[in-house]
Amino acid sequence: MIGRLSGLLAEKNPPQILLDAGGVGYEIDVPMSTFYNLPALGEPVTLLIHHVTREDGQFLYGFGGANERAAFRQLLKISGVGARTALAVLSGLSVSDLSEAVARQESGRLTRVPGIGKKTAERLLLELKGKLPAAQGGSASAPEIAAADDVLNALLALGYSEKEALAATRLLPPDLPTNEGIRQALKALARI
Repeated sequence: MIGRLSGLLAEKNPPQILLDAGGVGYEIDVPMSTFYNLPALGEPVTLLIHHVTREDGQFLYGFGGANERAAFRQLLKISGVGARTALAVLSGLSVSDLSEAVARQESGRLTRVPGIGKKTAERLLLELKGKLPAAQGGSASAPEIAAADDVLNALLALGYSEKEALAATRLLPPDLPTNEGIRQALKALARI
């Protein structure tokens, strides 16, 4: 099995890349989170690989970090989730965002990923619980989580993207009241 590949980046055709390793070109599917962090064409790159051998071919999936590959492998263990769906989840959410969504049981964040319906999102939340790295921020109390959720939902309602809203709420102190949290998050977003 192939676990890691290093070589020169020969082509980029999202979500697939071509990696020239010792004169052999490997076609590798990568999540968009990895794709956006790739260097320019012709530059050296190293990817962690998940290698799948089936009767219809061999498939390589590449990842920029061990957490991303581990999350991909956990997703593949879930009934009804294939490699394409797992890549879509990791393209739509970072591993920390996925962990946070699982910890808070937020199916709405998962249903925003193309190809993930409500039932699949609920199955993912159920089966991934306790199997992904802990979300950033450690253990927060229920009122702190509720206040952070309220700030996040307010920012989403105001038209900010989920990525922007999550970035702004992560900067807030955990014990902040909701109204002050919204105010500080808006100030932070204005500076970006």
